[in-house]
Amino acid sequence: MKREDWDRKYAAVDNLWASKPNRFLVAEVEGLPPGRALDLACGEGQNAVWLATRGWSVTGVDYSEVAIAKARARAKRDGVEVDFVHADLVEYVPERGAYDLVTLLYLHIPSTGRRDVHAKASAALAPEGTLVLVGHDLANATEGVGGPSDRDLLYTADGIASELPGLDIEKATTVLRDVHGEERDAIDTLVRARRPAAI
Repeated sequence: MKREDWDRKYAAVDNLWASKPNRFLVAEVEGLPPGRALDLACGEGQNAVWLATRGWSVTGVDYSEVAIAKARARAKRDGVEVDFVHADLVEYVPERGAYDLVTLLYLHIPSTGRRDVHAKASAALAPEGTLVLVGHDLANATEGVGGPSDRDLLYTADGIASELPGLDIEKATTVLRDVHGEERDAIDTLVRARRPAAI
């Protein structure tokens, strides 16, 4: 989807996505000590702001200028500081080895670009840093609800795990997510990985 299309989607409603942080992200990072965090594809900032309220020093990056403006407003409203950056993740290169946590939720772009983004996200982790990635699973197209239907944009746990060079995979699985007003659950891929300690 083009940048202008995302801007229109974000401008059309108060909250394009849920206003609360992603439940899977909350569960995966709740026990981690706060440090530097990088939230890639941060959207309207709900996850970045939630992390900041818990003591993380957060940088959030998104493709949509409208989403970034809304994220900055959310951070101001909640009384936290987050460094929000307007950038295309295919072109954006985060600082290598700098982050204790990298999050990447629901980035659905063609697999060729996605693999490069995932490699850069992996490289951004400091030793013992954690990466949490969530996205629509391939099974969701036929058995779940919502999300893209193009198979190339969808995830499998093993496929995503293979796109995270140099990391130890701690969890690679599918998870169910209830969707308000729908009889079926959405099916997501959840991957948690960690960069080994420096020798």
